[in-house]
Amino acid sequence: MEVAFYLGTFAIHWYGILIALAAIAAVSVSSIEAKRRGQSTEHIFNLALIVIPLGAIGARLYHVIDLWEFYSQNPALIFGGQGLGIFGAIIGGAIGLIIYTKWKGLGTLRWLDITAPGLMLAQAVGRWGNFFNQELYGYPTDLPWAVYIDLNHRLPGYEPFSHFHPLFLYESLWNFLGFSILMILGRRLKNRLVDGEIFLLYAIYYSVGRFVLEGFKIDVWMIAGVPTARWVTTTAIIISIAILIYRRYRMRHIASNTT
Repeated sequence: MEVAFYLGTFAIHWYGILIALAAIAAVSVSSIEAKRRGQSTEHIFNLALIVIPLGAIGARLYHVIDLWEFYSQNPALIFGGQGLGIFGAIIGGAIGLIIYTKWKGLGTLRWLDITAPGLMLAQAVGRWGNFFNQELYGYPTDLPWAVYIDLNHRLPGYEPFSHFHPLFLYESLWNFLGFSILMILGRRLKNRLVDGEIFLLYAIYYSVGRFVLEGFKIDVWMIAGVPTARWVTTTAIIISIAILIYRRYRMRHIASNTT
């Protein structure tokens, strides 16, 4: 199920195909958004050369840290195994975007807005790679949409169960909805939003969904008895809301002093 087809003896995996499609989706949507905002689409393809590799490095690093107990015993798999962490991908990609925009003298906040909807769509598409790898599932369930997991992919202690919550599906649907919301808001409120707010809305929206979904996961990276992802998402929500409120307050304050 993991392998889509072979090129000679070389296996092409579904996970890799979905990640490639996710990258194409992100670039395509970002190009549309750049053109809508009067920006050169050439920057999108240049950005991709920096953002995608740094995003991949960040994603792998987050995953390795998450499962360090395993990788410390199997160091050879650090660079050759499977597994990516979306938070690491976002951080790594954001660093790449900051580097490029500063280098080219572009508005970083504006380009964060331009790329945010495409990033959300990429996450929605990429999550289906988890389906083919039979990963990112939750507790056992008998719901009609439960996903079947092969015995060799079931977590220790859950071998007697066959069907589980399809967390990859939940997150994918949440992200598809978020993509639609960001695209609509970007157009309907284009004269009211300031640079950076689409990205902040992305951070809040995605974090809320991820916070909820962490409650369905069986085995997660914990800090002080709380899933690490919930620490990350809670921090992202608080900071993003605080920035939104502060910027709006500051704008009103400046406007009142100029009238």
